[in-house]
Amino acid sequence: MQLAPVAGHIGAEVLGIDLTQDISEATATFLRQALDDHLVLFLRDQSLDLPTLKRATTVFGPLLRVPYVKPSPEDADVIAVLKEADEVRIGVFGGDWHSDFSFLEAPPGGSLLYGEDIPTYGGDTLWSNQILAYETLPDDLRSIVDGRGAIHTGGPYGTQNAPDATVATSRSIGISRGNSDADREVLHPAVRQHPTSGRRALFVNPIYTRRLEGMSESESRPILERLYAHATRPELTCRFRWTPGSLAIWDNRSTMHYAINDYDGQRRLLYRTTFAGERPV
Repeated sequence: MQLAPVAGHIGAEVLGIDLTQDISEATATFLRQALDDHLVLFLRDQSLDLPTLKRATTVFGPLLRVPYVKPSPEDADVIAVLKEADEVRIGVFGGDWHSDFSFLEAPPGGSLLYGEDIPTYGGDTLWSNQILAYETLPDDLRSIVDGRGAIHTGGPYGTQNAPDATVATSRSIGISRGNSDADREVLHPAVRQHPTSGRRALFVNPIYTRRLEGMSESESRPILERLYAHATRPELTCRFRWTPGSLAIWDNRSTMHYAINDYDGQRRLLYRTTFAGERPV
């Protein structure tokens, strides 16, 4: 088992592991430590069916069924992330910087995404290191976020901030809209501590963070915009080009990610599982 970093500050390719085989405790320990160290892991040339993908997911935590997104008809623990070739000029699932479902009381610990049908070009995914984002914050921003909470809400799924009904989205991914439960506001620390590594990470994102604790939305907006600009600087990111049989594993506590929508006219199908996290502290 070997690791090959893919960028200066985040991401590593894992070599020498075949996830179709039984996963020993030594392999599981290696993978968990690698994820703590690199935040995103990539494995290529895997041949995973859904049960095997689920088994790999449990290496990192219990399987979690996320709300508001319809699961695959094949398995309730799996989401089929699909955009058909004829779905053009539409929004895509995950098409902005975000941390998955940060508005939940206990957001996901992380996810696995497996490439089944991949475009010949386009459809890459970006990840950004939010531990380094916090560690390199300018002093004035650090003084604002240290010890302060941030308000998260599931606006894209709710009634108060639901997307315009005229905006086209993929028919292939069943997303629940207009759900008043998603409008509930949840307070999480703007800087959270990782439960195993102990490292601190910036924990705000453009999709789900509404405002900073003790501030209005208008007061928060310029500060949040500075935080997002800092947190997504190129040197904090890695970019993954998908191939059939490739697998990405990421820590949702310490990263943001972005699905690039630049492959109109090509079919793209990936299968995603999620493992449980805890309430941020």
